[in-house]
Amino acid sequence: MKRSMLTFYLATLLPLPLLVAAGVLGGYWTLAACMYLTTFVFLLDELIGYAAEDAAPGTEFPAGRGLSAFLGVIHIPVLFLAVATVSGATGQSALEQVGAFIAFGIWFGHVAYSNAHELIHRTNPTAFRLGALVYGTTFYGHHVTAHRFIHHTYVGSDRDPNTSRLGESFYRFAIRAWGRAFVEGFRIETDRLRRRGQSAQVWRHPYFGYFLINVGMLGSIFVLFSWSGIAAYLAISVYATAQILLADYVQHYGLRREEVAPGKLEPISVEHSWNAPHPISAALMLNAPRHSDHHAHPSKPFTTLELPDEADAPMLPASLPAMSSLALFPPLWRYVMDDRALAWRRAPAAPQNLAAE
Repeated sequence: MKRSMLTFYLATLLPLPLLVAAGVLGGYWTLAACMYLTTFVFLLDELIGYAAEDAAPGTEFPAGRGLSAFLGVIHIPVLFLAVATVSGATGQSALEQVGAFIAFGIWFGHVAYSNAHELIHRTNPTAFRLGALVYGTTFYGHHVTAHRFIHHTYVGSDRDPNTSRLGESFYRFAIRAWGRAFVEGFRIETDRLRRRGQSAQVWRHPYFGYFLINVGMLGSIFVLFSWSGIAAYLAISVYATAQILLADYVQHYGLRREEVAPGKLEPISVEHSWNAPHPISAALMLNAPRHSDHHAHPSKPFTTLELPDEADAPMLPASLPAMSSLALFPPLWRYVMDDRALAWRRAPAAPQNLAAE
């Protein structure tokens, strides 16, 4: 069955009116936004069943790019609305603020940042900068460097900060991944400037650009919403970033690439990423759960990513959002996933990777 662009438009854009209504009106609209982005999407995945659909011919140009550009452009206005709502500037109750925090946070994590991931893989400079801007708004700009130059090169090995190890909890992974990616990304960008003879031109360093984005966002939010706005903005940023890290944690948990020669890893294959065949959450996340194909073809548009055969690639037992929620509970996560991960490893697991939390 072919998946049309309408599926992606409906999945990614239908939550927006609910989020705007939640931000402006609160009440049952906040509940509706939360229910849509959690329970409704999960139930649709289960009711419709697994669908290994491919994009219909011609859907990428210009429809796929148009949707991606639109989602990138509206990101900052939606972020400001989220900060206004969560900070109490719109006059909502504490319960409504908590509900808005959950709903907006899920949309940023599942839609906005899946789209930013699509944009930073584009060859178009404007699209790339838009994706970097989206990541930069939540203090995760260095992901633009680390994802492209470290993760895609060393995925499945200890050299990749964003590859989760067998037996490692999400919380330990998140601290290690964020910190190491920041440091190693900075080193890579500094070396690139040095090779071009531009090391003295600080303003050309991408990290300087991320710093300016953060300063601009903090300053604007403080002027508009004072300290309560800053607190809400930081909380939303942590929540959104945690969801990006959760996706990395789930999609590579326990899978390893073999070292075929000193310092040389085996080629990346479909065996090195977890996938999920659930159609609605896949459309919501712009096909991010079709992760094996993305690693095999990083520049491939999201509309054309294919789902590998279940016999050839690891498949998650539930949708990516559902498994991300499970990963917050390490004992349950390991009970469900450790044996599955071991089944896809060709070599025995190292004792340190099997250590209990």
